[in-house]
Amino acid sequence: MILKYRVSLPNIKGFARIYEVKDTGSLYGLHKQMRADMDFPQDQLVLFKAFDAVGEVSARYGIFDLGSGTIDEVTFADCRKKGENKFIYFYDTTNVKSVIVTFEGEGEQNRKNALYPLLVETKGPNPIEFENGYVAFEDLPDDKKKDPDDDDFDDDDDIDIEEEDDDETEELYGEDED
Repeated sequence: MILKYRVSLPNIKGFARIYEVKDTGSLYGLHKQMRADMDFPQDQLVLFKAFDAVGEVSARYGIFDLGSGTIDEVTFADCRKKGENKFIYFYDTTNVKSVIVTFEGEGEQNRKNALYPLLVETKGPNPIEFENGYVAFEDLPDDKKKDPDDDDFDDDDDIDIEEEDDDETEELYGEDED
């Protein structure tokens, strides 16, 4: 069975990634694909913190067994059986950087020659860009948003252009001053 998961950042509407995975696939496979797709550091230990239907932490899955299994042995089917539909994936545990991974439903079952995990939808730049100050339009405060179709929209608010009269233009070249 193919499952669909959404990757998002907390409180940021301008970022999303949708992945399709096989239910027999491991968390490690998704980790490797997300790391490659979103330029996550490769020298970091990673952690999937799993949440149950109530929102309580139900397991922690890492490269080393933290009591619930390792990311290379735990499958999405295992997580679904336990009711784990949401994860916080720490891609940089040293600096506590993470994304939210949420189950969305079944994915498209009939993709020919697809290799899973498969990135099927992208919105916004990679998470590092948000750390560097990028703000998506939908994340701007309402008073900062300007609609070009609005009658009050003036795209040259900050530009002061002084128009000169063309009749008084002085030609500075072409004359010999001997």
